Order: sequence, then C-alpha cells, then structure tokens
Amino acid sequence: MKKLSARRRHPLAAVVVLLLALAATGGLYAAFAPAGKAQADETAQSLAIEEGKKLYTVGCASCHGTGGQGTTDGPSLVGVGSAAVDFQVGTGRMPAQQPGAQVPKKKNIYSQAEIDQLAAYIASLGAGPITPTEKQYSPEGADVAKGGDLFRTNCAQCHNFTGEGGALTHGKYAPSLEGVSEKHIYEAMQTGPQNMPSFPDTTLPEKEKKDIIAYIKTVNGDETATPGGFALGGLGPVSEGLFGWIFGLGSLIAVAVWVAAHTAKAKKS
Repeated sequence: MKKLSARRRHPLAAVVVLLLALAATGGLYAAFAPAGKAQADETAQSLAIEEGKKLYTVGCASCHGTGGQGTTDGPSLVGVGSAAVDFQVGTGRMPAQQPGAQVPKKKNIYSQAEIDQLAAYIASLGAGPITPTEKQYSPEGADVAKGGDLFRTNCAQCHNFTGEGGALTHGKYAPSLEGVSEKHIYEAMQTGPQNMPSFPDTTLPEKEKKDIIAYIKTVNGDETATPGGFALGGLGPVSEGLFGWIFGLGSLIAVAVWVAAHTAKAKKS
C-alpha cells in the first residue's frame, strides 16, 4: 500500500517541480535579461564613441582641439550635443574647407553611420541637444497656418517670408531652406548653427517646430500656387522692383527710341 501511495504522488510532484522550474526560469530571465540588454547597449555605445573619436582625430581635431576644447581656428564642441554634429556634418558644412564669415553647405563626406559615431563621441564630451527622432520632426498632422505665423515672427527677418534666404552683415547670410530635410531644419532650430539663434523647447516647443517645418515644406512645395504669376525666386518687392526697372522701363525706352527714329525718317522722306 505504501508503494502504491508513493506512485500516486509522482504525477503531482512532477507538475509541482515543473511549475517551480518555470517560475525559477522566469525569475532568472526577469532578473538577468534587462541587465544583459543594458550591458549590450552600453557596449555598443562605447564602441560608437571609440570609433567616433578616431574619426574626430582625423577630420576635426586640427581645428577644434584634440579633446574638443576648441582652438583659435574652431570653437569648443563641449556641450554642443549630437544634434549639432548631425546637422553640421550631415549638411557638409563640417569639416570646413576654409575659415570664413560663413561656412557654406556642400556635399557631405561621411556616411550616416560615421556621422552617428562622431555624434556619439562629441555627445560624450558634455550634455547637449540630442539628435531628434522622425516622430519629432515629421510634419504629419502639423498646423501649416500656425507654422506660417511662427515663421514670419521668428525666422522671416533673415530667411525671407518663403525661406529663400537673405543677406546679413559682414559677408554672412541666411541660407535658403528650399530642399533642406525636415530633420536638419529641426536640428537647426535646436542648436542655432553659426549666425542663427537657437530655439530650445523652452522657447519653441516641439509642436511649434513641427508647424514651422510643415509651413516651409508647403510654401516651397511643387504644388504651391503663385497667384501673382512669376515668383521671381520669392525674394519679395526688391527683386520685383528691379525686374520692373530693368525690363519694364527698359522696354519703354526702347519703344520711345524706335518711335523717334521712325518719325525722323518719315520727316526726311
């Protein structure tokens, strides 16, 4: 009877052992899996910083110093953040060809993976604006009309009311925003590159940045109508007045000369 009773307890004991094993496994996973993932992320970040430092030493240190502290040829990069690196290097402005009043946009020489590595290294030197995600800079669902009001209030003084750009003082200028990616427009507002003031979230919230991006993309889009006819580059009354003086007044003078010449010939005959 004792042997039979012992045999009847075996299935229940097996189930209990199985449940305990599963519980133990789940507990171990909960305890160790997040730590393992965090460690893997930390290792990947360390590798990115290491590779970024190599790229920085070759392409940036001669102007910005071996530790990003800055020199007479370039400002300090401590605290500029990854967003500034992604903008400056992604638009080809850095590395600069030569010092000057303004560094122009050109074709970039780094891949996006290398830019991310450079950004990781610069970000490790000091906290600063972080490279935005697509959700942050995507103009989907934004208010274009409000973006136009915000742009005319904060940006049109330099970039023109349609973002065509304009001249500033001492050889500086506000570049055209036509064809600039949403990401780089957002980063420019975050970081204030070169002569532009910065607009952090405390000054211009993320939603308002998206509205401005939506306005810029709409007003410079291919489907945007120009009721006034030829837009003349969207540069406003100066270009329109110049067009009127050169072509309008020039045409009137040409007609007057032609009429006078033919009148003189008619009198002679």
